Amino acid sequence: MWRVDLLGGKYTEMEQIVRSLEPITLVGAGECAEIDIKQCLDMAPRVFAADGGARHCRAAGIMPELVIGDLDSILEGETLDIPPTHLHHVAEQDSTDFEKALRVLTAPLILGVGFTGARMDHQLACYNALVRYPERRCVLLSDSDIAFLAPPSLELPLVAGTRVSLFPMGLVEGVSDGLRWPIAGLTFTPDGRIGTSNEATGAVMLSVTAPKMLVILPRECFAIVVTALAAPSGSWPAL
Repeated sequence: MWRVDLLGGKYTEMEQIVRSLEPITLVGAGECAEIDIKQCLDMAPRVFAADGGARHCRAAGIMPELVIGDLDSILEGETLDIPPTHLHHVAEQDSTDFEKALRVLTAPLILGVGFTGARMDHQLACYNALVRYPERRCVLLSDSDIAFLAPPSLELPLVAGTRVSLFPMGLVEGVSDGLRWPIAGLTFTPDGRIGTSNEATGAVMLSVTAPKMLVILPRECFAIVVTALAAPSGSWPAL
């Protein structure tokens, strides 16, 4: 179930909140194949779009429950047959559509697709948003990898040899079990030590001291990560 407040079919200037009791799929305007959306839908059947992500949804025959963003493509006359009550216009230009969506959506887990690709600046902005909204558990899916913000503690039943990359978005420390190169006693920073291309020796346990560590894994680990992050466990508070 999700709730969104409407007044006469139009949103008020105050941002509205969508609350879902189950994981949701969020589709962006970046590179995205129909199979990517379908893979997310298998685990999160409710679909929302960040602005131009509505095109990917409609091309796949899906009507998003809500389209969030500045809606520049839709408001400029693109015909997507989306009812006005499914549009949430956020006019400010100080944030990306992905960040706007994170502010509006509340769910146990958000599966983001269409937020990677040719625009490197957009992709980096998405990583920035993951850190700025640590209370929103979100997994970003690309054609080859997945990325998410590490919760305070995490256990993943990975296969030995799986690539595990840890990229700090701020100063962060941690402990690990099941990594070829343990991280205990190390201090990670974006302009110092990073943890790319580590390797699982089997099941991995990871604990970090701050909501600053991105975890990047092969796409084949998507279902494992979704299961782990959807399980009730400790979460970061809102900043």
